[in-house]
Amino acid sequence: MTGTADNLTDRAPLEETEGLIFACSLDGAGGAKRIGWDGVESWTPEDAPLWLHVNGAADRVRDWLSGAGGLTEPTAGAMLSPESRPRVFHGAKGFVVILRGINLNPGSAVEDMVALRMWSDGRRLITVREEKLRTVRDLYERLIASDNGPRTIAELFVELVDRLTERIGSVVLEYDDRLDAIEAQADQGDPEDLRRQLGNLRQELVGLRRYLGPQREALNRMMAEAPDWIDERQKLTLRETTDRSQRHIEEIDAARERAIVLKDDVANRLNEQLNRNLYVLSIVAAIFLPLSFLTGLLGINVGGMPGVDDGDAFWITCAALAVLLIVELLIFRKLKWL
Repeated sequence: MTGTADNLTDRAPLEETEGLIFACSLDGAGGAKRIGWDGVESWTPEDAPLWLHVNGAADRVRDWLSGAGGLTEPTAGAMLSPESRPRVFHGAKGFVVILRGINLNPGSAVEDMVALRMWSDGRRLITVREEKLRTVRDLYERLIASDNGPRTIAELFVELVDRLTERIGSVVLEYDDRLDAIEAQADQGDPEDLRRQLGNLRQELVGLRRYLGPQREALNRMMAEAPDWIDERQKLTLRETTDRSQRHIEEIDAARERAIVLKDDVANRLNEQLNRNLYVLSIVAAIFLPLSFLTGLLGINVGGMPGVDDGDAFWITCAALAVLLIVELLIFRKLKWL
């Protein structure tokens, strides 16, 4: 899939330190200051709000989450689980949301969505990933480079959810564009190539739909069971995000139905070509069957064959076969077979 966003490899990589991809303290004015492990471990609730983004595969991260990080063992297990479907739940010390984002990593399929695990208590936001996720980096760079980012953890939390859903929408639009391109070639393109394209596209749509169904349910639950540190204005944003997620699923379902219809059209076109070729072969066989019968009959090697001693017999036979051919063509024309 191209055109959705820049390739992750086009930008300088963040320097990961023992699983810490980045950590930053919000200044309350739309900006943030980056800190390291020392700042993370010395942070207290009285300090500025903290956003911590870590790699869940690192040993130090796994130890820290259930230790100095303050998460309970079940919550830390959910945040580090390699196989996690989209879901939402209230932990003993914070609110956990596990969602999927679009996979833009080189060599990966877009429909193989990347899990983003988020935990927050209103003062800290911990996000855990195993693969790179462009949405997180975009928001981090906006905080570091400007003063128009989220000012609180609640705003940051809601904006992350909103951006994940927004990027899914851009991918869904690309599927519509691909279907438009295939539909434009439906009458003149190579049917076998079109069938292959439609088959691949349908597989991608099924893969994307597999995650978006549970993700919609997770967003609905998040809106219904939002923690008290999310205010009414942010709940409205979550409601809009949930509605967009529902529309994305409906658009994916519509694209799947459209792909099925296009595949049927292409299959019908292939069948028409096959039937037309078989019809032509049948007509050719019907024309030459009587001629082949006569020439085969005249070619038998038995006595009594007429014209054996007549020098003009060959030409008379050719003329008779030509007349028979013309008569056959006229009959077929009259029967509207030609």
